Amino acid sequence: MFRSGTFVAEQLSSVTDEQIQPNGVDLTVANVFEQTEPGRIGRDGKSIGEREELAPSAETETYHLDPGHYIARYGETISIPEGHVGFVLPRSSLMRNSAMLHTAVWDAGYTGRGEGLLDVNHELELQQDARIAQLVLSRAEHVGSYDGSYQEENL
Repeated sequence: MFRSGTFVAEQLSSVTDEQIQPNGVDLTVANVFEQTEPGRIGRDGKSIGEREELAPSAETETYHLDPGHYIARYGETISIPEGHVGFVLPRSSLMRNSAMLHTAVWDAGYTGRGEGLLDVNHELELQQDARIAQLVLSRAEHVGSYDGSYQEENL
């Protein structure tokens, strides 16, 4: 069963009333990065490729993104409670502007400021703190809690 937006909001920091939806909470974009070096995923571990943080326009706080692949860091600190699993879904405004946000499952016990892969297929203006995704939480049985390398990421 998915939880209400009000419940989800209690698991995040710095949430405005505008972000709380009936079935989740909208996440905002805090920073945008472009990967500049290769990463590695192997059986013996992983490494994230080097990234360059993009600078938004100083006067409008807007990123002017050309078609390509970017990493969007969310503005909110998220804590997935015990007995739950989190899913981040793109807001439909992205799709309507030829962009997509790819995300992963967030396990119970995860705390951090997560990231998503932002695929831009046509030029896009994206203002800092704009709502780009929605976090939903579902009750879930699990054994143990998240204790991986991304715990407390970007805090």
